[in-house]
Amino acid sequence: MQQLNAFRCVDVRFLAYSLVAGRERFPSEMLKKLKPSLDWLLVFVPVAFVLEYWPSMHNETALFICSGLAIIPLAGIMGRATEHLAEHLGQGVGGLLNATFGNAAELIIALMALHKGLIGVVKASITGSIIGNILLVLGAALAAGGLKYRHQRFNRTVVQTSTAALVLASIGLLIPTIFHYSAEARGQWSPALEQRLSLGIAAVLFVTYFCTLAFSLITHKEDFAAKEEPSAHPSALGPVWSKGKALLVLLVSTIFVAWLSEFLVSTVEATRAQLGVTEVFIGVIVVAIVGNAAEHSTAIWMAMKNKMDLSLGIAIGSSLQMALFVAPLLVFVSYFFGHPMDLEFTIPEVVAVIAAVFIVAEISRDGETNWLEGVQLLSVYLILGILFYFLPPSR
Repeated sequence: MQQLNAFRCVDVRFLAYSLVAGRERFPSEMLKKLKPSLDWLLVFVPVAFVLEYWPSMHNETALFICSGLAIIPLAGIMGRATEHLAEHLGQGVGGLLNATFGNAAELIIALMALHKGLIGVVKASITGSIIGNILLVLGAALAAGGLKYRHQRFNRTVVQTSTAALVLASIGLLIPTIFHYSAEARGQWSPALEQRLSLGIAAVLFVTYFCTLAFSLITHKEDFAAKEEPSAHPSALGPVWSKGKALLVLLVSTIFVAWLSEFLVSTVEATRAQLGVTEVFIGVIVVAIVGNAAEHSTAIWMAMKNKMDLSLGIAIGSSLQMALFVAPLLVFVSYFFGHPMDLEFTIPEVVAVIAAVFIVAEISRDGETNWLEGVQLLSVYLILGILFYFLPPSR
């Protein structure tokens, strides 16, 4: 009996040792794969194709939802491929590449909507991306980082430069709306006149965007160095992809984003009718979140690592790019699609952009943030979301 008990003690000790040792030997790669990731949403890519091409499974609302969810991880993959490619092209060209492809997913979705003549959705997605980045993304980042760190500081000069450019962009979006009501009151308004006005403003915004790039990447790049820590971004961890692999991944992911964007845009009308929402709400809230979700997660992650320069650079820089680059580009491209687009936005959209820019400018004055400021930004976003949900459709 004593020998049996001794054997049992040995068995128990051996089992405990095996469990501990096995846990220590458990591959770290496997643990990383078990962590939550946007890449899990890639499962919706085949689901979306089944819903589109299998007649008995076709459901436009389900296709809209699955296509939107599938675009989110693909946009993140496009961003990672762009960053790996930038590693081979040098700091200057790499920075330009990152800036140019920063909103590639939103641009592709907007181009698809523009091709189908959904001008309202395109304009709403521009508005939604601007306010989404500086209210939803930045608000979530400040709240998440502020719960971990009592105070978080950032380069005030850099952020104020970006917010000043955002003020310029909001003025550029406000002027066509003011012109419309002013000219209409005098009985002198016409679509052709407003389109020419929009083309002129788009050209000014476009030139200003490249001046901003030159400022941040060439003439004053040392002021922006705090945002360019090579190890700060999650995608910078691990071995750098070869140039061929980065190009191939970028090409394939772009093709799939374009393909799924076609599904998404083609089901907007049916989804809008079934859910009982306007196309402005679809563009401002849904499409904008889909296109920016990958950047959303990165900005929040950087804030939780106390890298606020990078976090604010992602959120504010993305809004700036939408206003100064993507919006003017869409105006130019719209003429090739036969659906000329102007920069006249509805009054609620203009007010939303101006309010978002104003509150971000106020928060960034002191050079530090806390969780309450994040909650305040999120509150403004929710208020605007409620506004667009109840906003009647334009006639």
